[in-house]
Amino acid sequence: MLQILGITSGLLAIVAVVPYIRDIIKKTTRPERASWLIWTVLGGIAFFSQLAKGATNSLWMTALSTLCVLTVFLLSLRHGEGGLVKRDIIALLIAFLGIVLWYFTKDATIALLIVIGVDLSGSVLTIIKSYRDPESETLSTWILASISGLFGTLSVGSFSWVLLIYPLYILLANMAVVIAISLGKKHAR
Repeated sequence: MLQILGITSGLLAIVAVVPYIRDIIKKTTRPERASWLIWTVLGGIAFFSQLAKGATNSLWMTALSTLCVLTVFLLSLRHGEGGLVKRDIIALLIAFLGIVLWYFTKDATIALLIVIGVDLSGSVLTIIKSYRDPESETLSTWILASISGLFGTLSVGSFSWVLLIYPLYILLANMAVVIAISLGKKHAR
């Protein structure tokens, strides 16, 4: 059962990005470049950190999600926005500092916590953008990514905070974007 939950989580990560990529190509979605760069790098670190700590079924979400994030980042280079404004530069510097700290810790648990903190710097950029310009995001992608995080959390199968924290963070971070889009649309009306 846990394997099915893990695979479902990974498949949802792929399905979630399909409407996002479609909307990027249609020029209705404009990804925040710095966010997607941060998420690409951190997804790779999270995958290897979880693998080092013994994750199995929950790795599906992390691996497939990271491949999808990489795809969106590559598309954002041509069709995205941001990247060189002050808040993007600050977030990228925070991300870089987090990666340097991770390198020197040599501890997978500390690395995972740093990854989540750095990921949050990318999430904040997208949350702000989603609230200010809710029409520049694909709501269904963020909802599906939240559900992927939920299934990833359920696939862990034991109460190990080290294994639970990343998929739970993914659930909450994506829900924050959903809320920002919804509040941004409400505010615009």
